[in-house]
Amino acid sequence: MALDFFAAEASAGAPVLSVSQLLRGVRDLLERRYPLQWIAGEISNLRPAASGHLYFTLKDEQAQVDCVMFRSRASALDWEPADGLRVEARALVSLYEPRGRFQLNVETMRRAGLGPLYERFLRLRRKLEAEGLFDPAGKRALPAYPRQIGVVTSPAAAALQDVLTTLARRNASIPVVVYPAPVQGEGAAAKLAQALAAANARAECDVLLLVRGGGSIEDLWQFNEEALARAIRASGIPVVVGVGHETDVTIADFAADERAPTPTAAAERVSPPREALLARLAEHAGRLARETARRIEYAMQAVDGLARRLVHPAERLRASSQHLGHLALRLAAAMRLEFERSAARLDLAGRSLAGLSPTAVLARGYSITRDASGALLRDAASVKEGERLRTTLARGELESEVTRKR
Repeated sequence: MALDFFAAEASAGAPVLSVSQLLRGVRDLLERRYPLQWIAGEISNLRPAASGHLYFTLKDEQAQVDCVMFRSRASALDWEPADGLRVEARALVSLYEPRGRFQLNVETMRRAGLGPLYERFLRLRRKLEAEGLFDPAGKRALPAYPRQIGVVTSPAAAALQDVLTTLARRNASIPVVVYPAPVQGEGAAAKLAQALAAANARAECDVLLLVRGGGSIEDLWQFNEEALARAIRASGIPVVVGVGHETDVTIADFAADERAPTPTAAAERVSPPREALLARLAEHAGRLARETARRIEYAMQAVDGLARRLVHPAERLRASSQHLGHLALRLAAAMRLEFERSAARLDLAGRSLAGLSPTAVLARGYSITRDASGALLRDAASVKEGERLRTTLARGELESEVTRKR
């Protein structure tokens, strides 16, 4: 062992090691003794850094170890690490020399329990993605107003009841057809693919829902089978997949024309609310009625125009004369109204001007006081005792002598 080597060298009179030399030797020993390998544990004390690196502790019931996952590795994860998650980390056992701290340098990480199944999932996803099976350009738009909705699932699944309840609540007038197939267990993927093919052969629905409730990765695995993914893409009817909970992701989700986080959300996505449809229908009905009335009015005006062309010249002259008389009366009335408005504005202006007149102010009980030189007084401090003042009232004037000021 390297540590035995260090001890032997020291005993032979070798130079004393510095701390950095010791730690570098220990680090080399650890990295040679424990190359990259999978280590299972639970994430705790997760601390994402601004640099993009992840720092956390990996622990089990009896021990824990510090871990670092550098940004280039962390950015490759297609799931979000969090405290409490059980994971399997492929890591290099190492030593952080500046602090002499034992740590794991994590290269990659997967959620515990996924293991081989998760690896199969990733391999199939990469394969189908490379084929273009998940290309957004190949996905079809969902119908805005489906005439009939198909549901592919197990008749015994709780998800079916959730979907039927949601569809009935939102719009009970849309018929629903159930295409039964098992959603779990060996061979379920093939049965689901057959149900999709049957729905397409019958061609009675405008959109199909492929749904099931939540479960473990093993429970949901049939939705990760290649045969089902290809059946979804081969469907001539748009397919919405709602499998498990929002965090559950399957190959069927990638293949679907649209993914819903839950079966209930899938039902909501394809069923326009009845109230919204009625409101839209009322809006269209009102618009149609208005357009119809407008066209009738235009036709009536056109008929009136043609009728006027058939009027006798003498009758047209009489009508023109009568119209001229009406215009004259309207002109006289307009002139009289304008005169009355002008008189009212003039009266208002006169009253406003009178209200601003100094005599009007005096009439309300105010007075104007001047000193002997005739200057207006505004401040008692500007006069002296004994000085004579002249006060103008609304009627007449007063002369007074200042005996005291305050």
